[in-house]
Amino acid sequence: MALSEVAIRSAKPGAKPYKLFDERGLFLLVAGANRWWRFKYRYQGREKLLSLGVYPDVSLKDARQRRDDARRQVASGIDPSAARKALKEAEGSPGDAFEVIAREWMMRSASKWAPGHASKIKRRLELDVFPYIGSKPIGSIGAPELLKVVRRIEERGALETAHRALQNCGQVFRYAIATGRSAQDPTPALRGALPPTREKHHASITDPKAIGALLRAIDGYRGAQVTRLALQLAPLVFVRPGELRKAEWTEVDLDKSEWRIPGARMKMRQAHIVPLSEQAIAVLKELKELTGRGPYLFPGARGRGRTMSENTVNAALRRLGYAKEDMTGHGFRSMASTLLNEQGWKPDAIERQLAHGERNSIRAAYNFAEYLPERRAMMQAWANHLDTLRAGATVVDIATARAA
Repeated sequence: MALSEVAIRSAKPGAKPYKLFDERGLFLLVAGANRWWRFKYRYQGREKLLSLGVYPDVSLKDARQRRDDARRQVASGIDPSAARKALKEAEGSPGDAFEVIAREWMMRSASKWAPGHASKIKRRLELDVFPYIGSKPIGSIGAPELLKVVRRIEERGALETAHRALQNCGQVFRYAIATGRSAQDPTPALRGALPPTREKHHASITDPKAIGALLRAIDGYRGAQVTRLALQLAPLVFVRPGELRKAEWTEVDLDKSEWRIPGARMKMRQAHIVPLSEQAIAVLKELKELTGRGPYLFPGARGRGRTMSENTVNAALRRLGYAKEDMTGHGFRSMASTLLNEQGWKPDAIERQLAHGERNSIRAAYNFAEYLPERRAMMQAWANHLDTLRAGATVVDIATARAA
């Protein structure tokens, strides 16, 4: 049961210290006249405690906010205790080491990042950057020394990682400049020093006849029913694969024909509305008979408390005979984008339905419902068009799909 201000004020000192528990690891340690907020969490398999301040200087509301901030750090692969220590060291040493400043920057930024994104940045810096320049004063690191770091990454064949590491280092340097601990950012001098990366495209089928063949193959899928329904829903909603497999029943309103994905699960961290066509509703009703008692539309094979594996949809496509060069789960987005643009739908409505990023962050917070009437009409027309393609020619082989 959650704590209340009344319960805290009513707590009397005991013969021994005792705890008043709130939620999600937060508790108040009552020891005599003192009351300390503590947050219990697990990091890398070990149980740890983090001090969150003293009551009443830190209210229940503030303690919960600090707990939630710490939980986001843990979810992002950051140990809150270590991050706090690094922050104190950085604040006490204006000309401190690159690693200390970088960890402070990650800690400050973690609440704005998706956990997976934060984990990738942390791992990239820890493996490829800190061992070489982590202990050096950030103001002493110049372009030649930084170039050696990123070229080590390039030489092992990870060119894209080298570019991303350089980008992250630039963000750390600019943070150090903003906080008065460095006067230079050497990364602009390295522009063009690394070979450009090749743009990667997710394999997708865009030829109408080949799309029809794919849809018929999906309808005939003989694997798990939940997997078949995921394959049938994917082209009707064309969200990102992670957004699909992590969908929760609380987000879906069948009566309103609407799926609202919270910003925390979106790539651009903005809430997103998916209008549901009649065909999508039919798939969801069938799915609800199978998984409606659990939290997730597509639970994992090991239990309802976990989502379907990220490889499930792609593995099912391979089972249907589509190689990774032919089609991917992400390819349903390219399929919809290509054909909807060809059909003359308003590009802004298509981009909004694809949930592509809005450069103006203030406008982005309010435009998740932008073009919604047109998007509703577009999504129903798109589902009808897929039905037409599904009913097309009956013989289109994989070679046709590959050539599309």
